[in-house]
Amino acid sequence: MAEPSFPGRARAPVALRGGALRGEIGYLRTGSGSPVVLIHGVGMNAEIWAPQIAALAAHHDVIAMDMPGHGGSLLPPADATLDDYADAVIGLLDALGLPQAALVGHSMGALVATHTALSHPARVSRLVAMNAVYCRPEAVKIAVRERAAELEEKGFSASIAPTMERWFGDPVPAHLVDVAAIASRALRTVDAEGYRRTYWLFATSDEAFADTLHTLAMPALFYTAEFDPNSSPAMSRQMAERAPQGRAEVLADARHMMALTHPDAVNASLIAFLNEADAGVQKLEPIKP
Repeated sequence: MAEPSFPGRARAPVALRGGALRGEIGYLRTGSGSPVVLIHGVGMNAEIWAPQIAALAAHHDVIAMDMPGHGGSLLPPADATLDDYADAVIGLLDALGLPQAALVGHSMGALVATHTALSHPARVSRLVAMNAVYCRPEAVKIAVRERAAELEEKGFSASIAPTMERWFGDPVPAHLVDVAAIASRALRTVDAEGYRRTYWLFATSDEAFADTLHTLAMPALFYTAEFDPNSSPAMSRQMAERAPQGRAEVLADARHMMALTHPDAVNASLIAFLNEADAGVQKLEPIKP
């Protein structure tokens, strides 16, 4: 697999938590058309979306952001909440003069995207929550919180090998060695404190939407992998059942990092969902940065 090339990285000023914390959000932007914001998972950065950026840019204005604490973005607060991460998404839209965008989030990014859609429905045209967590079963809840506790006890570097094993297997199959290297590089270069703060929030936020998902105002695709035990098909189906315009899709024979390992199938689903006609949607004027 050839090393991917990326459009130029840029940064936009944003404020978190009502302006109390100010800094920059890093992002990649390319393409033209209706805007789509891609939000990665814990430990990754905007570049992990390379296959999706390439596919979506033909018909969309694609913005792949670095979550707070990752890539070129500011650290989240020590006591960060999902509101802080949603503030980063809305702050980026404001800085780019975009009144509305579709959001595509993966894993922790799916939590951020869903929270943003629930908190700022006028700013989100469509939602894709990929490999999302929702009301984890007790055994899964215990396991993810134990991993969060190990981060505090053993430090970030000790988590890299078991994370890669969960995502890709051990040994990594030969046909996945190149894409696994992309994820490994992201994990090895992420800010350790940004990772720690974000992972703890990820570990404790799976019930964040249990009482509000029925208010989701836009079409939503809850999309996961057949062999993702921590972001299971059952979770995506539950979310789809609760969202008024929700639907679930499960990618066969895939695991958590399916956007990297199965890009053609993932891209086809994203393009089909994002390109559906939205009858009666009001055209919004651009925001002045």
